[in-house]
Amino acid sequence: MIKKPKDNGIDRITSSKLDVQEEVMDITLRPKTLAEYIGQSKIKESIRIFIEAARRRGEALEHCLLYGPPGIGKTTLALILGNELDTNTKITSGPAIERAGDLAAILTNLEKGDVLFIDEIHRLNKTVEEIMYPAMEDGAIDIMIGKGPGARSMRIDLNPFTIIGATTKIGSLSSPLRGRFGNTFNLDFYTKEEIEQILKRSAGIIGVEIDDEAIRELASRSRRTPRVANRLLRRTRDFAQVKHDGKINRSIVKSALEMLDIDELGLDKGDKKILFSIIDKFDGGPVGLDTLAAANSEERETIEDVYEPYLLQIGFIERTPRGRKITRKALEYFSLKSPEGGSQDKLL
Repeated sequence: MIKKPKDNGIDRITSSKLDVQEEVMDITLRPKTLAEYIGQSKIKESIRIFIEAARRRGEALEHCLLYGPPGIGKTTLALILGNELDTNTKITSGPAIERAGDLAAILTNLEKGDVLFIDEIHRLNKTVEEIMYPAMEDGAIDIMIGKGPGARSMRIDLNPFTIIGATTKIGSLSSPLRGRFGNTFNLDFYTKEEIEQILKRSAGIIGVEIDDEAIRELASRSRRTPRVANRLLRRTRDFAQVKHDGKINRSIVKSALEMLDIDELGLDKGDKKILFSIIDKFDGGPVGLDTLAAANSEERETIEDVYEPYLLQIGFIERTPRGRKITRKALEYFSLKSPEGGSQDKLL
């Protein structure tokens, strides 16, 4: 029986989302400076230039928008920006700012040069967005004093500050809000070589002995995502400590990940369930997202946010105007000549 993902797929070992217990370890493994941050080289170079330019002018850095798949390093990069600017970074999220007054209280308490990091900024409600427009553009907010006919608007000037927004759904941001960010950076999936560097660094931090072949094997199954790579490293460490002498080699990695049902490309049972659903139930597609979600007893958002990004990245599915469709590359990977030749039992 296939285990159904819970809480938007967080319980999957290959999920790009953090659970509560992983947060402390994630903070430990996060780089603190641009020099320590591996990958996204063009973005890092741009950030260095923008920070230095802002320093020379004695101004706050322009507002920045970071977007990309979950687990790709948006929060880490936002915190690094605060460190590089040598200023305070205050952290919140779109869903946490429920009322315009909440945002006004945060903004008026910012000191000169402070950074306000807003995760999941696409989930801000429209009323809160209205407060952000003058804050980002004019460095001021307008608040209403009183009620009824005697109510009046009052403008409060703010200290120069920088908003850093992070989102997995840049298309969900309204155009007025998106247009007020001076810098927009698209964080993409990492190369296998970059994931190997991240794994070496993380292994050193958590004190695990691992050889180069094992790192290459882990990297190939990490879905090109740092968060997944670090999670697989920790689970492999557990396996090595209980089943072996604590040292990790390629054979141990393969045994551990076979036990976790993660194949050579980092696909797990959930991914294969989606892929073979398209092949077996819908003749390879196209199939609408809502129909695909219903057929797999998943939420639409879970398929769209948890499964799809990586499957699209490796070219196993494609989006068409009529829905999702399996690709020839996926059929070849599973040694299938046609959608009708597939069988879920074969791999699940």
